Amino acid sequence: MDVLVRIKRLVVRGSVRFTEKARTELDADGLEPEDALEAILSAPGIHKTLRSSSPRRRARRETLYVIVGVSFAGIPIYTKGVIRREGGRDVLYILISSKRSVP
Repeated sequence: MDVLVRIKRLVVRGSVRFTEKARTELDADGLEPEDALEAILSAPGIHKTLRSSSPRRRARRETLYVIVGVSFAGIPIYTKGVIRREGGRDVLYILISSKRSVP
């Protein structure tokens, strides 16, 4: 299944969490969490994929997805997140970063 479709299904199910960093970035840009979710749902594709590693994470290497979409109010928004899996299935999309997209 397409990764963006998997992410959008998690968003529709409400299986999304925002890190404190993502909430702070949204607040700084005068945006609500719903704006970021709308941008994900309206996104035509994944902008880029990053590989991240950290000894503090559950998984040593994680795939981060950068999605640039537009909120229902027409605001371009950049999001970066990771899919968390348990028991071989997607259970949560965690937004690590969410802010206005700068062209």
